[in-house]
Amino acid sequence: MKILVGVSHPKHVYMFKNFICKMIESGHEVKIAAVEREGITEYLLKRFNLPYELIGETQSGIFRKALCLPKWDYITFKIAKKFRPDIYIGQAHVNLAHVTTLLRKPFILFEDTESATVLQRLCLPFTDVVVTPSCYKCDFGRKHLRFNGYYELAYLHPNYFKPDPAVLDELGLSKDDRFIILRFASWDALHDIGQHGFNFKNEQELSSFVSKLENYGVIFIQSEKKLSSKFEEYVLPKINDFHSLLYYASLYIGEGATAACEAGALGTPWIFVSTTSRGYLDDQQNNYGLGYVIPDSKLVMKKTFELVEKKDLRGEWKRKREKLLNEKIDVTKFMIWFIEKYPEGFEIMKENPEYQARFR
Repeated sequence: MKILVGVSHPKHVYMFKNFICKMIESGHEVKIAAVEREGITEYLLKRFNLPYELIGETQSGIFRKALCLPKWDYITFKIAKKFRPDIYIGQAHVNLAHVTTLLRKPFILFEDTESATVLQRLCLPFTDVVVTPSCYKCDFGRKHLRFNGYYELAYLHPNYFKPDPAVLDELGLSKDDRFIILRFASWDALHDIGQHGFNFKNEQELSSFVSKLENYGVIFIQSEKKLSSKFEEYVLPKINDFHSLLYYASLYIGEGATAACEAGALGTPWIFVSTTSRGYLDDQQNNYGLGYVIPDSKLVMKKTFELVEKKDLRGEWKRKREKLLNEKIDVTKFMIWFIEKYPEGFEIMKENPEYQARFR
């Protein structure tokens, strides 16, 4: 089988990397059509030695994004004509959706962001199946298939991920040190329109917030947007293993929903600062108590204080993680089975959702 995978965000590289490697090991041919983002996507593709071709670089603003679509469609079409895939998969990757229709091949949409309605509207008419976590809030009807897990478990499940304490040595830390990861998003995605996270009025408010956080541990800042030079001392240096660092962190606070879900999957407390949520974060908050969605930065400090004052915060959260892992499936194993069995696998799962228990 030949499979073309659409990647338009660094998360997608992690999400598909184990699937791709195992499919290639099994004798399938896989190629990635990638859109560069944040200077990270291509770096990760090279780091994991994944077969890819770039079709462009992500743009800010609706107008610039729209202008890129025809060109990206054309490049994707050229890649597909040469590679001749049997099936196309990806998140809301408009170019793949368009090309599959032209070439009359199935497109499997792997989705988990309810607010990505613009991209979904562009993709859904050309999509054969939409695969989402079971906690996804929207319903796509007959073509919708749900699984009991999160895409973050495709790479952070213990079957694939083992934390490496060497990342602490890189930063001069020990396992006993308390540190907080603070993340600021760019808010330039289509699904971010009309939403916001931290609502600081000015730089002084942000500086005061960071200073208060320092009472609870070392602060590392990740930011997709440019910050003032006064915050340079907090910026997280480039490291090769962010997920190990997140595993050992005392707390994650940020505007990144993926990183919040990753933290929960690793047993690290999280606070997601945003006026919008995700089904997978609501699931972690309401069913496992792993984190908190908070829309106002003024309330973040109160929750931070509550968390860091817990006597056995790390132990409590690792136990919550064990409960989650015992109930969720190995998402990579599920993805491999589903694609290899498609289209029969779709009917099997629709008629018998309990079938997925074998992927734990």
